[in-house]
Amino acid sequence: MLDTLAYFATVFHRGFTAYTSRRLQRLGLTFGALFPVLYVGKHPGCTQGELTEALGLDWGYAQRAILKLAEEGFLTREKEGRAYRLNLSPKGQEAFQVSHQVFFDWDRQMLEPLDEAEREQLLHLLAKTARKEKEFPCMKP
Repeated sequence: MLDTLAYFATVFHRGFTAYTSRRLQRLGLTFGALFPVLYVGKHPGCTQGELTEALGLDWGYAQRAILKLAEEGFLTREKEGRAYRLNLSPKGQEAFQVSHQVFFDWDRQMLEPLDEAEREQLLHLLAKTARKEKEFPCMKP
């Protein structure tokens, strides 16, 4: 078990979640808000439906998360026809910057024991195995 991809994926997921939660907590955000904030930051003016579909969220969960982020001042919701357009507020922009940077900071810490060639090889091999998995649209540039 200790030499399986599943084991290491679990270890890394736990570590990333804990690290990210500590960083986001300073802003008053939870780990669950990470991807909605990133998605809206990369897709300003998106609708709740677009966010829900892109992140593969349950409609009710997405509704509650968006309303909470709006109430806490991270998102703005502007009615347009039957839909609401979502944007980041100034507070949300700060959260977006921290949320975006946390990926690079965590990688730097975790990959520190590897030299540049090893880092490139590891990321190349992980990308090769991940091609079978659904892409996360919120992470696209």
